[in-house]
Amino acid sequence: MTVELRHLRCLVAIVETGTFTDAAIELGVSQAAVSRGLAALEGELGTRLLRRSARQVTLTTAGQRVLDRARRVLAEVGQLVEEAGGTATRLRIGHAWSAMGRHTLDFQRRWAVQQPGTELRLVRTNSPTAGLADGACDVAVLRVPPDPQRFDSALVGVERRVCAVATDDPWARRRSLRMAEIAERTLLVDRRTGTTTPELWPEGARPAVSHTQDVDDWLTVIATGRCVGVTAEATAAQYQRPGVTYRPIRDAEPVAVRLAWWRDDPHPASPAAVALLTELYRRS
Repeated sequence: MTVELRHLRCLVAIVETGTFTDAAIELGVSQAAVSRGLAALEGELGTRLLRRSARQVTLTTAGQRVLDRARRVLAEVGQLVEEAGGTATRLRIGHAWSAMGRHTLDFQRRWAVQQPGTELRLVRTNSPTAGLADGACDVAVLRVPPDPQRFDSALVGVERRVCAVATDDPWARRRSLRMAEIAERTLLVDRRTGTTTPELWPEGARPAVSHTQDVDDWLTVIATGRCVGVTAEATAAQYQRPGVTYRPIRDAEPVAVRLAWWRDDPHPASPAAVALLTELYRRS
């Protein structure tokens, strides 16, 4: 079997950009080269990785498994090259939805001052570990506990829960809401990466649930008034959208915010990131 890095890069680029044309632009090659790279990978693995239609490209079940591993392999190769050349000077922080909320910009500015020799990159990856499991980042901002068998983590702060409603909803004129009221509405939930589950409510008093898989879709549906959403206040800070209003929930448990990293492969800059973000949350 001869699987080459360029084959893996073709798969990742197609998925991340959404089209073969954009993947070719991203990689700096021809569209034909991208098609050949994917075909070679599928041929070597003996399975189809993508479903292609006139409008979209979607992963097969096998494709999702290969994509996760491909991202990690490429990340590890990149890290190997950096370390071999003595240039491991980059920290990638992953997040699924809202990064560090209202602390995001302050964190970036302070990092540049405190750690001038380590480039900071924020990477949004819509996965339960915010890209950590598949190698898309070195450290991840998580609002759900990571698997302790695979990852170490540090609690850096807590955030209030807020309810997202359509701007023309009567609730948008309220100063605050209660959990029992929200249980009477249809709740829009991202079950892959979100912080909200029906289990936040007592059994027998839980809201009806609809599902989404992306923060942009979540906001779009809420703006229509069909559903409401419950999320960490960081979402309100990062996603101010026309048609969506956020209101605090008086009696909801706060959301714990953690930084997580691989137990067997911590990035040397992880302690500095934990210290800085903990300081920012503590000040607020």
